[in-house]
Amino acid sequence: MSKLLNKSLKIFILYAGIVLAGSIPAYYVIVDLIWEHELKEHNLIVSETIKQNLQSLSLSDKELAASVALWNKLRPETQLQPAASLLPDSTYNIYRKNKYIPAKGTDRFQGLITYFSVNGKPFRLTLETNMEESHETIMAIAVVTVMFFLILLGGFIFINRRIAARLWRPFYNSLEKIQSFNLHKPQEIHFDHTGIAEFETLNYHLHKLITGNIASYQQQKEFIQHASHELQTPLSVIKFKLDLLHQSKPMTEDQSDIIDQAHQALAKVTRVNKNLLLLAKIENSQFPEKELLDLPVLIEDYVTFLQDFLDDKQLQVQLNITRPLQLSANKTLLEILLTNLFMNAIRYSESGGTIQVSLDERRLVMANTGNEALDTDHLFRRFGLSGRHSTGTGLGLAIIHEVCQLYGWQEHYRFENGFHLFSIQWA
Repeated sequence: MSKLLNKSLKIFILYAGIVLAGSIPAYYVIVDLIWEHELKEHNLIVSETIKQNLQSLSLSDKELAASVALWNKLRPETQLQPAASLLPDSTYNIYRKNKYIPAKGTDRFQGLITYFSVNGKPFRLTLETNMEESHETIMAIAVVTVMFFLILLGGFIFINRRIAARLWRPFYNSLEKIQSFNLHKPQEIHFDHTGIAEFETLNYHLHKLITGNIASYQQQKEFIQHASHELQTPLSVIKFKLDLLHQSKPMTEDQSDIIDQAHQALAKVTRVNKNLLLLAKIENSQFPEKELLDLPVLIEDYVTFLQDFLDDKQLQVQLNITRPLQLSANKTLLEILLTNLFMNAIRYSESGGTIQVSLDERRLVMANTGNEALDTDHLFRRFGLSGRHSTGTGLGLAIIHEVCQLYGWQEHYRFENGFHLFSIQWA
């Protein structure tokens, strides 16, 4: 995943590369046209100089013929020949081997043919000037352009990093504070003054949003905690009254059934109340004590402790523990986590099924047989009953989630090959 500034830098580099690719042929065409124009002017000046010098010498026909022959020998690149008549000047380009430097290969020449008269006789003067070859020109321009492109690219990268380090520092400071924020351990965030309007607006609304969430979360925690405390006494009184009513005489069978149903409903409400109190205590960090706990021993003890529940549904437990493992945690919380995992596996297993417990140095996996996957949208949420026929309180997996959040562990669920797999990963 690339950073925001790197995305704009990539676009700049791509644009610069396209401009570079188009600039090289453009440079060549422009320079070639300039050279042709300059060489035409050069040939024109040389031809005019030759004309004026010959016309000013006032040579006889014999001397003129001797001078022309000598000129053609000394300057073979310019040919001075008698002509039939005076014609308009013309220019041309030609490629041919350099007869003076054969090893050089084919050269390009800019030529001029001009006509003038000396002693009343028409002459034709041909001038040819060697031009730089096209491929050499393109190569030189390409090398220079690429060199400047690399310098430009290096400057882009350097300036981009300097700008990112200075201009975006307030953004990354705010991002770091948001990433370190934990709603379960809320601390008011104070954003630095940046002096940049966009960042100031962003920080203002972030502070407003976080402050509102902290206030709402604190109110929710206080409500749950106070409500749970206040419900303890009425629930105890109701249970006591039901027990007295159950012991009263005479009582019909229907009345006894009604009291039993009320006891079951009251027991569920009592469990919910206790679990809410437990969640509030975990969130308030009321379990600070830690010790090294032998996890395999705890698991084996819990299998023995829950044997009656296992026998009631005829469940088999298979332990796959590869090596001893010690975890640093609060013993009460770890026991609650194991209890909830085992009870969840027992509750959702079909009669005569199997519970598999796997433990290695990185994770604990609790697997139990099942017919269909649980509703993952409601897993690990408070009062999120994961099955259509669930009889639980909807808080067991939420407590597992809170314990994992407290210690930085990760909880996962998946349904695979007819098994519900709950895993707790700590490494």
